[in-house]
Amino acid sequence: VAQYPYDPDSIQSADAAVVAELRRISELKQCYLKNQVDPRTSRISLPALPAQLQELRNLIKTYKITIRKLKAELELKDAEIVALRAELLESQSKARALEAKLHPNRSLDALHLSGLNATHFLTALRYTYKSIRSFVHLMVKMMESAGWDLDAAAGSIQPDMLRRRIPGHRVFAFESYVCRRMFSGFNHRSFGLSSLEECSSWDRRHFFFDFTRLKSMALDQNPGCPPSPAAQLCRAKYLSLVHPKMESSFFGDLDHRETVGSGSGFPAAEFFAGFAEMARRVWLLHCLFFSFKPETERSIFQVRRRTRFSDVYMESVVAEEESGGGGATTVGFTVAPGFSLGQTLIQCKVYLIKDEPELDGRS
Repeated sequence: VAQYPYDPDSIQSADAAVVAELRRISELKQCYLKNQVDPRTSRISLPALPAQLQELRNLIKTYKITIRKLKAELELKDAEIVALRAELLESQSKARALEAKLHPNRSLDALHLSGLNATHFLTALRYTYKSIRSFVHLMVKMMESAGWDLDAAAGSIQPDMLRRRIPGHRVFAFESYVCRRMFSGFNHRSFGLSSLEECSSWDRRHFFFDFTRLKSMALDQNPGCPPSPAAQLCRAKYLSLVHPKMESSFFGDLDHRETVGSGSGFPAAEFFAGFAEMARRVWLLHCLFFSFKPETERSIFQVRRRTRFSDVYMESVVAEEESGGGGATTVGFTVAPGFSLGQTLIQCKVYLIKDEPELDGRS
């Protein structure tokens, strides 16, 4: 430092010390900057960094504006969907009202026993087939999730499926299995089940009363209450249709089967709900079947394999070109049964194959 009185040597020495210190500080600063942004490893130069940051800020601002715009469009689309759904419901309601006016005998609402005819049975049958297809769709989804070989499963039910291996046709094999189980014993008042023996003595009024009571209700069983005939049918058919190995592969246990078999209630699961709705529809159809006058001839039928196709009492579930047309077309198997009510014949649904015909007839 400078001294007083004036000392030139001391002043020069102090000046040199200050310059040296400033040089050391400058070197430290350069070293720090070099470590933070090394030109050899970074493509961003210090002068360009603020511009890069500003560009990123502008992009973020643009993205935020775009997000707000997309959210507004999404809300608009949601509102349109709600409006379209309301229009659809209104259109469906109008269509049902118009259908009721054009074909008053087809509606199952406000149906009286005295006005019962084959058209009502056909309407109920369509609902039944729809519930069967819905359950089969659910069952196939469960099979896929469980890793089943669907070709092998369909082929074990109907061998023609293994021979043809058309993925879109496998569902018909599963539908045939479900229909065969669900409609077994249909022509008996009690379905051939000991648990429904009381129904053997029911007259047509009793069956129609049960149809009227259950047609607008979901099938349920409250613990502690005696099971209804429909619930008894549901229990028996579930234990018959859903094999223990099938249930175990779907859920990893047999809890559904144990609950159903115990009679303590029904499982609260989507799979069983689909089955219960199908069983309810089959029971409703059964009730209508036995609600006709005793003198009305009625029967349920299926077609034997290799029967020559006849559109009089058969309906093909596949188009002719898909069934191997170009030769004699015969029945591979019955998918869903047909019905005869007096003078009305309701076709059975069949899967056709190209084959040599054998005996022609129903069974």
